[in-house]
Amino acid sequence: MIDFLIQSTLSLVIFLSFYHLVLEREKIHQFNRFYLLFSIVISLVIPFITFEIIKEIPVAAIIEPTYMPIPMSNETIPVIETIDYTPIIVWSLYGVTTLFLSIRFGKNIWKLISKSTSNPIVKYKNAKLVLVEEETLPHTFLNSIFINFDDYNQRKIEDELYTHELVHVTQKHTLDILFVEFLKTVFWFNPMFYFYKKAIQLNHEFLADEKVVESYNNVPFYQSLLLQKGNTNPTIYLASNLNYLVTKKRLIMMTKNTSRSIAFLKKIAIAPVLAGLIYFFCVEVVAQEKVFSNTISTSAKNKKNYEEVYYKDVRVKYYESRIKTKNGYKFGKLIFDKKYQELTEKEKNDIILFLFVPKPLEKKSPTKNELNEFKNSKKYAIWIDGKNVSNNELNKYNPKDFAHFSGSVILKNARTKKHPQPFQYWFYTLPYFEKEGMGEQKNKYPGEEIVIWKEGNTKTTKSTVTTNIIPTNNDTIKKKPLEKVTIKGEVYEKVGEKYFNEKGSFDATGKTKFKDGYIKINNQTCFYVTNEKGEIKYFDPTGNSIDIYGIKKTPKATLLRKFQQKNKKLMFTIYPI
Repeated sequence: MIDFLIQSTLSLVIFLSFYHLVLEREKIHQFNRFYLLFSIVISLVIPFITFEIIKEIPVAAIIEPTYMPIPMSNETIPVIETIDYTPIIVWSLYGVTTLFLSIRFGKNIWKLISKSTSNPIVKYKNAKLVLVEEETLPHTFLNSIFINFDDYNQRKIEDELYTHELVHVTQKHTLDILFVEFLKTVFWFNPMFYFYKKAIQLNHEFLADEKVVESYNNVPFYQSLLLQKGNTNPTIYLASNLNYLVTKKRLIMMTKNTSRSIAFLKKIAIAPVLAGLIYFFCVEVVAQEKVFSNTISTSAKNKKNYEEVYYKDVRVKYYESRIKTKNGYKFGKLIFDKKYQELTEKEKNDIILFLFVPKPLEKKSPTKNELNEFKNSKKYAIWIDGKNVSNNELNKYNPKDFAHFSGSVILKNARTKKHPQPFQYWFYTLPYFEKEGMGEQKNKYPGEEIVIWKEGNTKTTKSTVTTNIIPTNNDTIKKKPLEKVTIKGEVYEKVGEKYFNEKGSFDATGKTKFKDGYIKINNQTCFYVTNEKGEIKYFDPTGNSIDIYGIKKTPKATLLRKFQQKNKKLMFTIYPI
């Protein structure tokens, strides 16, 4: 609504300014009449017109692993609805004011209609002369011309005045006035419609004056007649009045001539004005993701070799279960305890879901045009070296200052008041990129031991949420696509009995949200946990504590993960020692 009001008002201002500066001074009144009417219509329509120009924006392809969820309780999060009374108050005020003005508008129309039916009527050419008792100058409403009864009988009304009012009737000027008065009633808070009404009514008088001068060819007499009648009685705001704005403009316009060439040039000058408005208000550059790979392509064989090297000499302990006791956790039966290279293929397959070799980021700097595009704060939220910054911060950098950048699209339901933009992008400077080793292939697992357990039936009757953070260099999980399910028009990914997307984890109906589970952040599958105070903590796939926007809070920390599937009653945990 705000965008509509701003764009329509600016359009009205530009069109009316063009009229006063270029068109009003010329004797092209019939053209000007329709220009003013159509400029109002176009100004109200422009905010609803959009021409999209597709612009490709490079986005790093994200390798999405299947992550092991933390323990999840079946408790649901109560939804607390808060009522914002500001819109209610604003709309109520608007409604009351509009209702009052609508009643006044209707009442004034009814008064004029009643006056035309309750007084004597004399047919005059294509109009009706309504003879009224009160002292008044001739004025017109629809096809009725209101004149004083005595003036009519005593022949005190000049023929020029009849001709003047008849022009208002035959050209249906009342319809223009009713149209702009209706808009004034609906958009009473917008002063531009008051200015438009004034311009439209003055142009009506130009048209009527032009016809009188053309018919009688006695300009001095007609001008003196208008000056004589100019101060008689107040005007009626829904009617076309003879003495409306008897100003220098009207008197000069009667003697003015406009050449056809000048008239033509001024008419076509509207084209660039209209084109400019459409360009600035209707053309929208839409970013379309152009995905480029940010990982090193490897064959399946090389990938397997990477894993062999990465986990070499790392001891893997695989237990049947882990049970929580009063004194802490106790492991069940040990299934195997071997170094990674000693595992059989079957044993590796049992734990392959939890082992992943991280890939390095490819160096990729934005172009100058792309960097300028990212300065648009309405479209892009920006992070530099992991910190959310203003888009203006990009002015401090050259394209080559960044070693890597990537981004993602934010769905409408995931946007916030702080970050309402449809896109978010991360930039990493060369020093930060090198310091964090973001472009380096990780050749060795940072820990000496990996503990995994498979939990079957336990003595615990209720699942409890426990989160332990264990410092480590990195800990990631192997990619595996998840099943995608559509529930009531929304797409979810399924893990066990839980369905998740950007909003969190839900049951099969899509209505009940769980306190703990998966959540999509920046197109990655992350975890969230709700503590006893109702505070929600988020963790990325490697266990790092992050905020809702995916920014790390606790660098290089790994979450103690659990993976529970209701059907199989399995629970896994992996952490470095």
